[in-house]
Amino acid sequence: MARNETLSISAGSMTELTMSNVQSVTFQNHGPGVIELIASDGTVPSGTTTGPRYFPRQGEANVALSDLFPGVAGAVRLFARTYKSESAEVFVSHA
Repeated sequence: MARNETLSISAGSMTELTMSNVQSVTFQNHGPGVIELIASDGTVPSGTTTGPRYFPRQGEANVALSDLFPGVAGAVRLFARTYKSESAEVFVSHA
């Protein structure tokens, strides 16, 4: 299922950005908080899993999950959580 919308990320929560298995994704952190991205093979990542951090106004355009997360075998889902105790808005688009 395709997605093209802005999602609210609550402080401290893990939020799935994808609605189905995807190969590539576009996203942008609209802020105000910093987000951390975690890719998975479809399972919800553990609370100790880490990933790259994106500050407000940062993002990627149509990037392959395998390029962003070469160490995650079978990366097909993308999750985000806020870094520290801030909330954030994240635009996400995928086919």
